[in-house]
Amino acid sequence: MFDTKFAIVVRDDLAAWQKLNVTAFLAGGTVAASPNLVGEPYRDGAGNLYHPLPIQPIVVLAADQDMLRTIHRRALERGVETALYIEEMFSTGHDAANRAVFAQVSPEAARVVGLAMRAEKKLVDKVMKGAKMHP
Repeated sequence: MFDTKFAIVVRDDLAAWQKLNVTAFLAGGTVAASPNLVGEPYRDGAGNLYHPLPIQPIVVLAADQDMLRTIHRRALERGVETALYIEEMFSTGHDAANRAVFAQVSPEAARVVGLAMRAEKKLVDKVMKGAKMHP
Protein backbone atom coordinates (compact mmCIF):
# COMPACT_ATOMS: atom_id res chain seq x y z
CA MET A 1 0.00 0.00 0.00
CA PHE A 2 2.86 2.41 0.80
CA ASP A 3 6.17 2.76 -1.04
CA THR A 4 7.71 4.19 2.11
CA LYS A 5 8.14 3.05 5.69
CA PHE A 6 8.00 5.31 8.75
CA ALA A 7 10.09 3.79 11.54
CA ILE A 8 11.31 4.94 14.92
CA VAL A 9 13.92 3.12 17.00
CA VAL A 10 14.45 3.90 20.68
CA ARG A 11 17.13 2.71 23.06
CA ASP A 12 15.86 -0.27 24.99
CA ASP A 13 17.26 0.71 28.41
CA LEU A 14 15.39 4.02 28.74
CA ALA A 15 12.73 4.61 31.38
CA ALA A 16 9.18 4.29 30.05
CA TRP A 17 8.59 8.06 30.19
CA GLN A 18 11.81 8.64 28.21
CA LYS A 19 10.81 6.14 25.51
CA LEU A 20 7.43 7.82 25.12
CA ASN A 21 8.94 11.31 25.11
CA VAL A 22 11.60 10.42 22.54
CA THR A 23 9.05 8.64 20.33
CA ALA A 24 6.72 11.65 20.42
CA PHE A 25 9.51 14.11 19.57
CA LEU A 26 10.84 11.97 16.72
CA ALA A 27 7.39 11.37 15.26
CA GLY A 28 6.68 15.10 15.39
CA GLY A 29 9.97 15.94 13.70
CA THR A 30 9.45 13.38 10.96
CA VAL A 31 5.91 14.56 10.28
CA ALA A 32 7.07 18.20 10.22
CA ALA A 33 9.68 17.29 7.58
CA SER A 34 7.08 15.50 5.44
CA PRO A 35 3.86 17.54 5.25
CA ASN A 36 2.45 15.03 2.75
CA LEU A 37 2.54 12.47 5.57
CA VAL A 38 -0.39 14.20 7.29
CA GLY A 39 -3.94 13.17 6.45
CA GLU A 40 -7.21 15.04 6.77
CA PRO A 41 -8.72 16.12 10.11
CA TYR A 42 -10.98 13.61 11.88
CA ARG A 43 -14.60 14.30 12.75
CA ASP A 44 -16.60 12.13 15.15
CA GLY A 45 -20.28 11.22 14.86
CA ALA A 46 -21.27 14.32 16.85
CA GLY A 47 -19.34 16.62 14.52
CA ASN A 48 -16.40 17.34 16.86
CA LEU A 49 -13.22 18.07 14.94
CA TYR A 50 -9.85 16.44 15.78
CA HIS A 51 -6.31 16.94 14.50
CA PRO A 52 -5.20 14.98 11.46
CA LEU A 53 -2.92 11.97 11.95
CA PRO A 54 -0.17 10.47 9.80
CA ILE A 55 -1.52 8.61 6.78
CA GLN A 56 0.62 5.52 7.32
CA PRO A 57 1.51 3.29 10.25
CA ILE A 58 4.58 4.07 12.35
CA VAL A 59 6.77 1.10 13.23
CA VAL A 60 8.35 1.47 16.68
CA LEU A 61 11.51 -0.56 17.27
CA ALA A 62 13.97 -1.00 20.13
CA ALA A 63 17.74 -1.44 20.12
CA ASP A 64 20.68 -1.26 22.49
CA GLN A 65 23.25 1.55 22.35
CA ASP A 66 25.61 -0.32 20.01
CA MET A 67 22.85 -1.12 17.53
CA LEU A 68 21.60 2.48 17.62
CA ARG A 69 25.15 3.65 16.86
CA THR A 70 25.20 1.27 13.87
CA ILE A 71 21.77 2.41 12.66
CA HIS A 72 22.84 6.06 12.94
CA ARG A 73 26.04 5.35 10.98
CA ARG A 74 24.12 3.47 8.26
CA ALA A 75 21.65 6.34 7.89
CA LEU A 76 24.46 8.86 7.52
CA GLU A 77 26.36 6.67 5.03
CA ARG A 78 23.24 6.24 2.89
CA GLY A 79 22.20 9.89 3.09
CA VAL A 80 18.86 9.09 4.74
CA GLU A 81 17.23 12.09 6.37
CA THR A 82 16.44 11.38 10.01
CA ALA A 83 15.16 12.88 13.21
CA LEU A 84 17.66 12.22 15.99
CA TYR A 85 17.42 12.48 19.78
CA ILE A 86 20.57 12.28 21.89
CA GLU A 87 20.93 11.59 25.60
CA GLU A 88 22.14 15.10 26.39
CA MET A 89 18.76 16.50 25.33
CA PHE A 90 17.15 15.00 28.47
CA SER A 91 18.97 17.64 30.53
CA THR A 92 17.57 20.61 28.62
CA GLY A 93 14.19 22.26 28.91
CA HIS A 94 13.38 23.78 25.53
CA ASP A 95 14.07 23.64 21.81
CA ALA A 96 16.88 26.20 21.67
CA ALA A 97 18.75 24.40 24.46
CA ASN A 98 18.22 21.06 22.69
CA ARG A 99 19.71 22.43 19.49
CA ALA A 100 22.63 24.00 21.38
CA VAL A 101 23.61 20.74 23.10
CA PHE A 102 23.04 18.79 19.88
CA ALA A 103 25.44 21.07 17.99
CA GLN A 104 28.24 20.26 20.43
CA VAL A 105 28.23 16.51 19.72
CA SER A 106 29.91 14.85 16.74
CA PRO A 107 28.10 11.97 15.01
CA GLU A 108 30.75 9.54 16.26
CA ALA A 109 30.35 10.66 19.88
CA ALA A 110 26.56 10.98 19.89
CA ARG A 111 24.81 8.96 22.59
CA VAL A 112 21.75 8.28 20.45
CA VAL A 113 18.58 7.40 22.34
CA GLY A 114 16.24 7.53 19.35
CA LEU A 115 16.16 7.90 15.60
CA ALA A 116 13.27 8.19 13.14
CA MET A 117 13.05 8.06 9.38
CA ARG A 118 10.58 7.82 6.56
CA ALA A 119 12.05 6.56 3.33
CA GLU A 120 11.68 3.85 0.71
CA LYS A 121 10.76 0.56 2.45
CA LYS A 122 13.84 -1.45 1.45
CA LEU A 123 16.16 1.36 2.50
CA VAL A 124 14.52 1.69 5.93
CA ASP A 125 14.74 -2.09 6.39
CA LYS A 126 18.46 -2.06 5.54
CA VAL A 127 19.25 0.85 7.85
CA MET A 128 17.15 -0.50 10.75
CA LYS A 129 18.39 -4.09 10.39
CA GLY A 130 19.10 -5.56 13.82
CA ALA A 131 16.50 -3.50 15.72
CA LYS A 132 13.58 -5.45 17.17
CA MET A 133 9.89 -4.64 17.43
CA HIS A 134 9.35 -2.64 20.61
CA PRO A 135 7.72 -4.88 23.25
